[in-house]
Amino acid sequence: MGHTKKTALVTGGSRGIGHATALQLAKDGMNLAILYAGNTSAAQETVKELQALGAVAKAYQCDVSSSNMVKATVKQVLQDFGGVDVLVNNAGITRDNLLLAQKEEDLDRVLSVSLKGAFYMIQALYRNFMKKRAGHIINISSIVGLHGNAGQASYAAAKAGVVGLTKSVAKELAGRGITCNAVAPGFIQSDMTAALSEQARSQAIAAVPLGRPGLPEDVAQAVAFLASDRAAYITGVVLRVDGGMGM
Repeated sequence: MGHTKKTALVTGGSRGIGHATALQLAKDGMNLAILYAGNTSAAQETVKELQALGAVAKAYQCDVSSSNMVKATVKQVLQDFGGVDVLVNNAGITRDNLLLAQKEEDLDRVLSVSLKGAFYMIQALYRNFMKKRAGHIINISSIVGLHGNAGQASYAAAKAGVVGLTKSVAKELAGRGITCNAVAPGFIQSDMTAALSEQARSQAIAAVPLGRPGLPEDVAQAVAFLASDRAAYITGVVLRVDGGMGM
């Protein structure tokens, strides 16, 4: 494969923010490995879109909450692409409920996918980045991880955890010239927010100074910036993409 191009790996790359991010990175001239949980048709569709943009692209089914599956998948990606230059940890799920009613298995699932998944991905690619002495890691957190949200304690805890993970990794890898940053989206139009009631939706939009929900593309632009050498001197930051919601 064309090794002059950089390779980006995006988890949860077949839908929503991950999908928009993969497309933007392809437009920026990168090849793409996308990981997806279960929706094979969406993943294959995304691969076609990426190829139409001139990228070498491949989709891999992987449950990022399984360290063994992550290790095996990353090994395969490294074989197929010869290396990874950009890692975007976007995979995440919600299982919303008031804390009192939160089931243990739902809490475990949210933490496993949204927090441990990012941890395992970085761990599996750690040596790849160390050897390259270059690279950009971008973790998708959430405004909820910074400010909390009633009924989302598990998700908020996972996304706050992503912030601590980001800063620790930034410190560990800075000496090798590798950056690690987080992006914290606000209220973004996606499958996740589509499930909200009309009332919850209008309440959320009312809390956004810019007066509109964000688009997945708004987040993708921020990720693409942090994934580029234009952001070479930025590491350990949490960039809010929230229309001013978290001011």
